[in-house]
Amino acid sequence: MNQIEGVILDWAGTAVDFGCFAPVNVFVDIFKQAGIEVTMEEARGPMGMLKIDHIRAMLSMPRVLALWEEKYGRMFNEEDVNRLYGEFEPVLMASLSEYTDPIPGVISTIETLRSQGLKIGSTTGYTNSMMEVVVSSAKAKGYSPDHVVTPNDTNSHGRPYPYMIYRNMEALKLSAAWKVVKVGDTTSDIKEGVQAGVWSVGVAVGSSEMGLNEQEYQALSDTDKEAVIARTKQGFMQQGADFTIDTMAELPQLIERINGLLEEGRRPGTINM
Repeated sequence: MNQIEGVILDWAGTAVDFGCFAPVNVFVDIFKQAGIEVTMEEARGPMGMLKIDHIRAMLSMPRVLALWEEKYGRMFNEEDVNRLYGEFEPVLMASLSEYTDPIPGVISTIETLRSQGLKIGSTTGYTNSMMEVVVSSAKAKGYSPDHVVTPNDTNSHGRPYPYMIYRNMEALKLSAAWKVVKVGDTTSDIKEGVQAGVWSVGVAVGSSEMGLNEQEYQALSDTDKEAVIARTKQGFMQQGADFTIDTMAELPQLIERINGLLEEGRRPGTINM
C-alpha cells in the first residue's frame, strides 16, 4: 500500500527538552572559558549536528573565527576542537537528565501513530553515552521510540548526512524512503530528511529554531506567538522542508494528508516545486 509506514523523530527540541536548552548554555560557557563571547544565536546555529561537528561549525563562523584569530593569532585546529569538546561533554552529561521532559502533546501523538500501525524511529546529535541518559530518563517519563540511532552508529557521520535515517529504516523494516516521515526542529534535521529522500517536516513550537523555553513561549501574546511560529516555519521551508507544523499534535493529520498525496503518486521534494 502507498502509505506512510514509519515516523523518525529528533530528540531534543522535537520530542523532549522544550526549546532544546540542554546543550546551548554549555556551548556558550566553553567558548567563554576560551575567551570567546558567542551569542545564543551562534550557539544554536549548527544545532542538530554531532556535537563535535557543532563546535567545529561554530569555530568556522566568520565572526567567531575572527575573534579566535584575534585572541590566539592563528586559525583554530583540530586540537582546539578536541579540547573544547573535552570540556563540553562532561558538563553536558552532568545536567542532561534534567532536560528530558517530553514536550507537551508528544506522548499522545506517539500513541495515536502507533495505534495506526506506524513504527517510531529516532535520530539525534547526541552520542551513545549521552543517549543512555536521555533514553532511560525519557522512558521513565512516558516517551520511548521503537529505535534509536546516534552518529556513533554511522561512523560519526551525523546530520546532515542521511545515514541515521537509513539505519532506522533497516531496523524497523520500512520499505521505501517515500513511506517515511522525518520530523525535527533544526535546519540540520530538515537537511537530513531532504538528503535521505523522506518527507521532511519541521515542528515550530518547542524547537531550537524558535529558541524559547515553555514559560517564555506561553507568556507571549497570541499575535506574538503567531509571528514567532511563522518565522520559524519559514526558516524550515527555506531549507527544503516538505511541510511544517505548529506542534506535534498536528502530525497524525499531516500523515493522513501525505497518504493522500502518495495515492496521487506524489513523492518527497515535489510539493513546493
